[in-house]
Amino acid sequence: MTTDNDARHLRGKTVVITGASSGIGAQAARRFREAGAAVAVVGRSPQKTEAVAKQIGARPHLVDYRRLDDVHRLAADLLAAYDRIDVLANNAAGMFADRTVSPDGHEMTFQVNHLAPFLLTNLLLSRLSAAPDGARVINTASSTYRRGRLDLDDLDGSRRRYRIQRAYAASKLATVLFTQELARHTRGTGVTTFSFHPGGVATDIGRDSALFRLFMNSPVGRATLSTPEQGAEPLLHLATIADPQAVNGGYFNRLKPEDPAPGQARDHDLARRLWDRSAELTGLQPPPAATG
Repeated sequence: MTTDNDARHLRGKTVVITGASSGIGAQAARRFREAGAAVAVVGRSPQKTEAVAKQIGARPHLVDYRRLDDVHRLAADLLAAYDRIDVLANNAAGMFADRTVSPDGHEMTFQVNHLAPFLLTNLLLSRLSAAPDGARVINTASSTYRRGRLDLDDLDGSRRRYRIQRAYAASKLATVLFTQELARHTRGTGVTTFSFHPGGVATDIGRDSALFRLFMNSPVGRATLSTPEQGAEPLLHLATIADPQAVNGGYFNRLKPEDPAPGQARDHDLARRLWDRSAELTGLQPPPAATG
């Protein structure tokens, strides 16, 4: 249910939501539209994306995060379509049963869940920084980041056996670290950023995994998982929170701020080096020149 507070904060603003063709993203898009925001519904499926956009009276935008050149095209489309962007919700994500390498040469989970949103955010950063009331970048993370581990020399995990949960956890750890470093990079610009765990939500993110589908359709899965409507609540909350600077760069477990778990999620130097490495991998900056 959209509140008067939501409408007061969002009326007349522009919200970009990735992964909005179903699940949390589709429900969040509906809520933002009800609150009076212009919504860019971003998804991979033409049919689903256009259906959600039509249903809520918004504009559809297609992207395939498996190709970084398509992220560039999306960014250009968004910059051409919207004079202002007040909220960027990096919500798209994927889980892949088998190790797959993207056309850009990266392990697919890491590209879809980290490199693509990292690239999109940077390509839109100037427009976000120009938002008259300040802009917010909200990144959908997961509590599984606690089990993640990043090796900057092997971000694609080619040196170890692929496991779907390990790859997903590492990508969500990257989301938490990206959020922290984005807050540092944008300090003083009016852009604030947060990551959040939406809870265990019944979505189709793991449709590539037979085990995941089995759990989702089981009595236990149906009894323990939240609805996409419930999963969208933190996204709307963070888009309208009264004092975003007070929690800038922070991680939320549902609606509550939570200190990152001990370990790599608290490593600020790792966050900085991950940013630099991600910029190299996405072509935002060249790799350092070889010496010797």
